[in-house]
Amino acid sequence: MTRVLIVDDHRLFRSGVRAELGDSIEVVGEAEDVETAVQAIAAHQPDVVLLDVHMPGGGGQEVLRRVLGSGSQVRFLALSVSDAAEDVIGVIRGGARGYVTKNISGKELTDAINRVADGDAVFSPRLAGFVLDAFASSEAPSIDPELDSLTQREREVLRLIARGYAYKEIAKELFISVKTVETHVSSVLRKLQLSNRHELSRWATARRLV
Repeated sequence: MTRVLIVDDHRLFRSGVRAELGDSIEVVGEAEDVETAVQAIAAHQPDVVLLDVHMPGGGGQEVLRRVLGSGSQVRFLALSVSDAAEDVIGVIRGGARGYVTKNISGKELTDAINRVADGDAVFSPRLAGFVLDAFASSEAPSIDPELDSLTQREREVLRLIARGYAYKEIAKELFISVKTVETHVSSVLRKLQLSNRHELSRWATARRLV
């Protein structure tokens, strides 16, 4: 039986995956962020890691970098709500063996896990052609380490800042508090080593994120 570790920052989702897999897959552990994922993978040595793309601590690509960079032979299957090009290409280039979206059925997920454990590459049907085209094309999305360091929420805040939104407008748009917006902006400035929102706007515009 294939041994799996589930990495996702939503506890209810992890519980749902466990229930969907049932007795067909042995779930050996769970993790909710990069640090706990790296530790759990080292401790449990699963056959396959079900890896969320966006989560605290740097996201799925950071887990891939740290685990595979240490020489581990564990196989990764990305399981995400996102089908954005930068996410798919980023984790595949990072070493994941497949990428499926969270609308997959339990039976399909079980099959995908077993195939990855056997060494196959697995993608959701609507992503397979896209992935092949992206890698064959000279216009495949490039990987930006600075952009990859930002969480999904930080990217959302960054885009709105670049569009000229005030903090109160961003808070209303994203249904969060102004204080939370300020925290995200501070985090983005620190990660990108920028000084103010005007530099953030220029940075985002240069990367066509606006």
